[in-house]
Amino acid sequence: MKNVLVIKSSILADNSTSNKLVDYLKSKISANFTEHDFGVSPLPYYDLNAASGTRGEPQNDAQRAALDLSNKLIGEVNNSDVLVFAVPMYNLGIPAQLKTYIDYLNRAGVTFRYTANGPEGLIKGKKAVVVLAHGGIYKDGPADLTKMYMQTVLNFIGITDVKFVYAEGIGYGPDVAAKAVEAAKIELDRIAQSL
Repeated sequence: MKNVLVIKSSILADNSTSNKLVDYLKSKISANFTEHDFGVSPLPYYDLNAASGTRGEPQNDAQRAALDLSNKLIGEVNNSDVLVFAVPMYNLGIPAQLKTYIDYLNRAGVTFRYTANGPEGLIKGKKAVVVLAHGGIYKDGPADLTKMYMQTVLNFIGITDVKFVYAEGIGYGPDVAAKAVEAAKIELDRIAQSL
């Protein structure tokens, strides 16, 4: 049975379109799930102690706690076959809660390394599914920043098999939102068969 790591980050919790769609995907696959909802239970902000603790030898309790947390989160990724992200768009970007998670996850020498040819991702053989929920319609345009960011950061750490599912126009009214959600579910059904 596959191990699936689910990362949610919406501040809307159960009212979140991205969270509901990820829950739908979960219902379509048989797996062992590890799940975090950072919109409900956010990680400690990635601050100077976190940066210092994860980039060198920790010098105090706060730095040791940050390193322990980073190691735990990276361990969950390493133990997973598939990562599933619920990603709403806030002010054209990803939620701060998700950015904090990524800051704990991206560590030179652990999840990526610098080489003479540039950075190399060290997390290999994983799949990712990223469910994007947008109030407007941005797919493939210059404001499709959530996809661009998630694609870049996942590729950077070595996860290159990434599928994106969009639910767009959620803010355009209930009819448009319902059609967007149904279209996303059809795509998630297709993806579920390949996981």
